[in-house]
Amino acid sequence: MPTANGYVIETHDLTRKFKNVVAVDNLNLGISQGEIFGLVGPDGAGKTTTIRLLCAIMNPTSGSAKVAGFDVVKEAEEIKKRIGYMAQRFNLYGDLSVLENLNFFADIFAVTGEERKERIAQLLAFARLTEFQDRRAAKLSGGMQKKLALACTLIHEPEILFLDEPTTGVDPVSRREFWDILTDLHLRGVTLFVSTPYMDEAERCSRVGMMFEGEMIVCDEPEKVKELVAGELVELRPKDLRRARDIIAGLDGVLEVQTYGDLLHVFVDSVGRRMPELEAHLRKEDVGVSGLRQTRPRMEEAFISLISKRIAEGRTSNPVDSGARNGKSN
Repeated sequence: MPTANGYVIETHDLTRKFKNVVAVDNLNLGISQGEIFGLVGPDGAGKTTTIRLLCAIMNPTSGSAKVAGFDVVKEAEEIKKRIGYMAQRFNLYGDLSVLENLNFFADIFAVTGEERKERIAQLLAFARLTEFQDRRAAKLSGGMQKKLALACTLIHEPEILFLDEPTTGVDPVSRREFWDILTDLHLRGVTLFVSTPYMDEAERCSRVGMMFEGEMIVCDEPEKVKELVAGELVELRPKDLRRARDIIAGLDGVLEVQTYGDLLHVFVDSVGRRMPELEAHLRKEDVGVSGLRQTRPRMEEAFISLISKRIAEGRTSNPVDSGARNGKSN
C-alpha cells in the first residue's frame, strides 16, 4: 500500500541519535514500488541505522517514516508482515540443513501446508540450492550461505526487501549470482532497498543515495550522480606514482587527483588541452607514463569526489580512503 504521495517507503526529517552521535540526520526520502534503491557510504555513515529504522526495529529520535503505508512507530507489526530484512550477519543455524533452515523460518512466518512445500521448492530452485538442501548451513560456501539467507528472508513473499550489505565477504562470482537473483525479484515487482559498500553494485540500482556522517549528500540515478563530478577524467599509469601525483596536483587545469592501485585518475577542466600538458610535464620531470587515456567517471570516482569536496568545505573532519579496491569504500 503506497503512501499518499505514491511511495512505498517515505521519510520526513527522520533522525536517530545515540547520546551525542547523530547516526541519521533529518533524512527525507521517497521510494516508489518496484524500485531498486541503493544506499552507499563508508562504515559509520548511517546505512544500517537507516534500514533498522525503516524495518521498525528501532524507533526514531524525531521525524517520521512510513513503509507500505504504515507508520514505523505506531504500526510496526503491520510493516513486519510485509517486509523481508536480511541483516549484515544473518543468523542461519549452522547445525541445521538448508531445508531445515527454510522450514524453521516458514514456522516463524506461519507458512504451512502445501503452500509451504511449494514455496520451499521454488526458493531452493530460485537460489540454486536444490542439490544442497540436505547440507548443513555451516558447511556451505560464503556465497551459498548468503543465498540461503535470502531464501529464508523470502519465505513469506514480502513486497519490500531490505538488504544490509548482503554480498560483503563473498567472492565476485557469488556476488554476480546474488545480484542475478535480485534482478529476478525486481522483475517480479518486489521493491528492493539495498545498502552496499560496492560501487559497482550501486551502478545496478534505479537510484542511489550517498550517505556520509548520517546525512544524505546526494540521491539520484547513477548516471546523474556521476555527472555531478566536475571536469573530465584522464587515466594514466606512471612509473613513480607518488612523484607523478605531486607533479600533476600543482598543474593548471587539474581539479582533482585520485589514486587507484598503480593508476592515477586526474580530473581536468579540458582533456583536449590538459592531457598533452600532463604528458609533457611528466616527461620533462623524467617520469615515465603508460596507458594515458581519457575515460568516463564511475560511481566510485563520484563517491570519493563528492565526499572529498565536502571535507574540503570544512563540513566534516573524517578522512576518505581513495584507494578502494573493487569498488568498495570503507
